[in-house]
Amino acid sequence: MRNSTVRAVNQLTARWASVAHTPDGNTGTVFTAAGLWPLLALLADGSGGPARAELAQALDIPAEAAGPAARELLAALAGVRGLRTATGLWTGAGLPLEEDWSAQLPAGARGTLTGDPDADAKALDAWASERTNGLIERMPVVLDEDTLLVLASALTLRLRWIQPFGEWIGEPHTGPWAGRSVRMLHRNTSLLDRVRVAHGPTGAVTLLEVVGAAGVDVHLVLGEPEAPAGGTLTTGIAAVTRALPATGASLLPDGRPGPGLAVGTVAAYSPEPQLDIQTVAFDVRSEHDLLDHARLFGLETATDTDRGHFPGVSSRPLAITSARQSAMARFESTGFETAAVTAFGIAAGCAPTRPRYRARRAEVHFDRPFGFLAVHRTSRLVLAAGWVAEPDAYEPEPDDF
Repeated sequence: MRNSTVRAVNQLTARWASVAHTPDGNTGTVFTAAGLWPLLALLADGSGGPARAELAQALDIPAEAAGPAARELLAALAGVRGLRTATGLWTGAGLPLEEDWSAQLPAGARGTLTGDPDADAKALDAWASERTNGLIERMPVVLDEDTLLVLASALTLRLRWIQPFGEWIGEPHTGPWAGRSVRMLHRNTSLLDRVRVAHGPTGAVTLLEVVGAAGVDVHLVLGEPEAPAGGTLTTGIAAVTRALPATGASLLPDGRPGPGLAVGTVAAYSPEPQLDIQTVAFDVRSEHDLLDHARLFGLETATDTDRGHFPGVSSRPLAITSARQSAMARFESTGFETAAVTAFGIAAGCAPTRPRYRARRAEVHFDRPFGFLAVHRTSRLVLAAGWVAEPDAYEPEPDDF
């Protein structure tokens, strides 16, 4: 992946993080700029006038470079183990497409809109479900008789942890989840620097790297209790993309150097350091209307239906009438999965002897609302981001008797 494209996508992720949830973090969310950015780039490639300038600004690259960058990014994503991507284009039967634009689209579904919104919705829903293995069941696009073109992308990530968590039913002792029976996850490692602390505008942030068996890892991000969710996430994004320094637990001072983190030297039966990790299972689902933040995504002018904005797409005047993303993320003891579909409609014992050693020990607890980031290990591209407002609740099994 090109470094410039990775930086541009990560910058869009950070900007989106600041508006993708309620400021108090009481509502969970998940989103993927990595699924949206290529579509914006393909639209920019065929745009003109003020809409072209706005899309280029949102993309952080020149509009003339957007099409090739989108194709290169989609090709690179296709090579990431555990990640599945697809791009689809559906057009009205009578809509002429500019050959230079359509010929450069990535290989994928090509279909025709019938003009019957119900029939078209069924076909698009089937595409979304098939491309995400049923994780997203509906195409997030508003269809009517005037819809001439739908451009969509699907992104699905499934990964397994190198080291699974143990799971039990527990109750957090403090914070908004206190006293609730939730699915708690626990494991330990001798690698203290799996947990790090960064400092951003809203205070300290603790980051835990959960390593996937393929080339993608998930980073859990815990901010100060009073910090806004957006501030915590943007600091986390800067840290995992190495735009902001973060200090590993092996170099942190004793005490509580970061949210949810305690570090010290204790009596032990082995000189090996130990990091004890406690978090929760979660399942987050979100629906995003991108036009609620049209300026952020470079779509403000492109939604003006009084004139056309995409002369490179079609000789017929076109404007954006719908832009949405459906996304989900699930974090469990054995692994993580996330999926998103983005669509534009156009007009995740004790030992009996005394301890002989002094060893470094750290404990980190994610037992109140926190963020998460799925990150491609090599490129540092953030594939998905989100906020956990509610953990998975414990649901007793039905009585067998």
